[in-house]
Amino acid sequence: MSVLRANIASMAGYVPGFQPPDGEAFLKLNSNENPYPPSPAVVTAVLAELGTDGASLRKYPCASSERLRRIAGELYGFDPSWVIMANGSDEVLNNLIRACAGEGEEIAYVHPSYSYYATLAEVQGARVRTFGLTDDFRIADFPERYDGKIFFLTTPNAPLGFAFPLEYIEDLAKRCSGILVADEAYVDFADENALDLVRKYENVVVTRTLSKSYSLAGMRLGLAIARPEIIAALDKIRDHYNLDRLAQAACSAALSDQDYFRECISKVRETRETFSAGLRELGYQVIPSHGNYVFAVPPDRNGRRVYEALFQRKILVRHFSDPLLSSGLRITIGTGAEMERTLAALKEIC
Repeated sequence: MSVLRANIASMAGYVPGFQPPDGEAFLKLNSNENPYPPSPAVVTAVLAELGTDGASLRKYPCASSERLRRIAGELYGFDPSWVIMANGSDEVLNNLIRACAGEGEEIAYVHPSYSYYATLAEVQGARVRTFGLTDDFRIADFPERYDGKIFFLTTPNAPLGFAFPLEYIEDLAKRCSGILVADEAYVDFADENALDLVRKYENVVVTRTLSKSYSLAGMRLGLAIARPEIIAALDKIRDHYNLDRLAQAACSAALSDQDYFRECISKVRETRETFSAGLRELGYQVIPSHGNYVFAVPPDRNGRRVYEALFQRKILVRHFSDPLLSSGLRITIGTGAEMERTLAALKEIC
């Protein structure tokens, strides 16, 4: 007899994109990692925290990440009581489901978007409902009143790259009885965000990550901004030492160096537009992107063929087997030179 819960024993689990072993000579454009290193201040802060003998690591870190909450609050214009820090934004997404959706209760999200929501819901035993997209990138058949516990809205959308207009997100917030989570993992590459809606509506939560725009995917850092009563509930169920000392030092330095942050964002956005134009010249259909990636469909609509041809050339992009996505590719924006190499390979393939 199995000792596992039935839903855990039967679930497939989330499958991340392929990660080649360190040292393999791939141009890695499949995980939406930032092509630039983190701020030099991050390296200085981590080394300072580590010290010459690593003695600081024998002590537990600050359980509440109090300094980080204060820095993030000042950066985004909120009291620290409205901010929670997390071991990647995935921790916040998981804890929101744990806090708000009991077994058998419903959460929902747009398909296609971040498929990990389904995995987190399955672990909790919550039911999942998905909504499709219209041709103009609005949510198809969204009810006048959605009564599920949580609606996750990935904006900018991953993997497609478009962003929902702020007024549209506000309308959704009004129509949700439960929590509306604006998952803004890529919003730093976009033109607007939903932070003002957190101040305006009690049911809006904004989640962020430092993996993409701050080049800290290897540190697993994220945060959420919401009303203090929601933050207090999330505080109850998180791991009490969820961010280690080195991660807290890195986060503090990264958020504090906004000049470096803006410089990197500007370079990625500029390269994104140049690369998108180059794809269109090759006959690709490219959805205008607000993230650090593009979703592009080749002229023959055979995304798998192009993925394999790029793989043979040691260029790694993301192909999805989902029928809604299989015709295209999600391509992370690297440096200008890396995207020129990718365009040259795509021209050769075509």
